[in-house]
Amino acid sequence: MSSDPTALAQSATAATGSAQVIPIEEARPQRRLHICLLGYRSAPFGGGQGIYLKYLSKALVDAGHEVDVISGQPYPHLDPRVKLIKMPGMNLFETGLGSLRPHPLSSLTNIIEWSSKLTGGFAEPYCFGRRVVKYLKRHGRHYDIIHDNQSLSFGMLKLQKLGFPLVTTIHHPITSDLDIALKAANSLVDRVLIRRWHSFIQMQRQVAPQLHHVVTVSERSREDIAAAFGMQPAAIQLVHCGIDTDEFRPLPSVKKIPRRLMATVSADAPLKGMSYLFEAVAKLLPRYPDLQLLMVGKIREGGEAEALIEKLGLHNHIATASGISTEQLVRYYNEAEVAVVPSVYEGFGLPAGEAMACGTALVSTTGGALPEVTGDAALQVPVRDAQALADGIDALLSNAEQRRALEVAGRERMEELFCWSRAAQQMLDYYEQVLRSENG
Repeated sequence: MSSDPTALAQSATAATGSAQVIPIEEARPQRRLHICLLGYRSAPFGGGQGIYLKYLSKALVDAGHEVDVISGQPYPHLDPRVKLIKMPGMNLFETGLGSLRPHPLSSLTNIIEWSSKLTGGFAEPYCFGRRVVKYLKRHGRHYDIIHDNQSLSFGMLKLQKLGFPLVTTIHHPITSDLDIALKAANSLVDRVLIRRWHSFIQMQRQVAPQLHHVVTVSERSREDIAAAFGMQPAAIQLVHCGIDTDEFRPLPSVKKIPRRLMATVSADAPLKGMSYLFEAVAKLLPRYPDLQLLMVGKIREGGEAEALIEKLGLHNHIATASGISTEQLVRYYNEAEVAVVPSVYEGFGLPAGEAMACGTALVSTTGGALPEVTGDAALQVPVRDAQALADGIDALLSNAEQRRALEVAGRERMEELFCWSRAAQQMLDYYEQVLRSENG
């Protein structure tokens, strides 16, 4: 398997749900707000939460407001005008127990985080909540709004009880991740470990229904959150994510690389459906022997994805790229003839929007909210269907006219419906509603 993308080159109508959308009042903020965004982990690549924090904070600053981000590790990449307040935890999800030294166990929160990791759990959201409450009680009374990005920890209920005006974004219920991971598990031991790691969902189930102000990013997510957490859809505000269409844009000087596919996704997360894309690529090789897939993300050494690539004989047809700049990511989108989003479920689907904003023809599954994002500006195929993915990719590779039509339609859809300035203004209107309700 090649890790050098350059070497590879050398060798619509949106779906809607049944719940009624709550209109946001047309009351533009008349004062400058000081907003604090929270993220328990905010990696700039490989996860929608870090992307959400980066672009929402930038759009809020662009709108004239002051924004701080309090984040655990890995930290986000932020606009220089946004202040990052680092809230370091033990980051055991990234470093493992082998990096532990005695002195970090000096606090109860660290002991909880370490003990959970030792027994196969994931306590980062819970421990981040404890650390944030301690910090904001001392230093946070000047904020007009505290906006949590899906930690859904008991600490958020504590902040709410202490009188902080709190808004919470839930991108989608992690119960969906759990269900998909369990279906993909190969043994009873795997299923036990998966359930243990996802045990933080029990906390989320208790916290979410008690939050006063919840916002989500798609109609599908709103319906799924309500079902998973026993909430009323009408109690959840809808504000779509945005795409930075100034940053993610067509680059006329960049030439398409023939038979280059691109996917921005984690290969080892069953939710993202990369195994189906690998199988689709294998099905297409007899017709397109020079087909290449650039995957922006990591393939875990010794993991199931690597084993599948070996089994299908795809090493010479797949390259990976990770830790790249946004500028390089945009270039890769522009070089691809076809972008693919094979996800089984997405609460929104930022990679789909990014590809469309770059003017790249897209094949997307119908997983989760993807039909809301892509509408009729992408070719949609069923989830968990490698043959359908192969047929969709084949249809676009063999039809330049259809690719061109989708390139134009995708860009137009992102500019009209999903720009971050629009999303930020809707969020600011919601903040004003929250502040009025909090102040009586």
